[in-house]
Amino acid sequence: MPNSTPQSQLIRAHVFITGRVQGVGYRYATVDTASQLGLTGWVRNLPDGRVEAVFEGAREIVEEIVRWCHVGPPAAVVQDVAVEYEEPENLRGFEVKRLVK
Repeated sequence: MPNSTPQSQLIRAHVFITGRVQGVGYRYATVDTASQLGLTGWVRNLPDGRVEAVFEGAREIVEEIVRWCHVGPPAAVVQDVAVEYEEPENLRGFEVKRLVK
């Protein structure tokens, strides 16, 4: 539960995944994995073929999903994962965001 984590332990990772990551179930596998881990945030496809995601939660759990992003679901072929750490926004839930055109 996010509320049981001391604020200092809460981190936010903004992740960009490059490779064959669209049309392979990457977003939905990310939602499943993040939800199972109790993380909050969102994931979406970008027009350039990358997947963008934000994860908030305890440092060790966020680091675990960032490692998972390097592999992704079975059909994905991940070439690169770029991570930027930001101030947490205390998001609720984990969802697939629609791309804003």
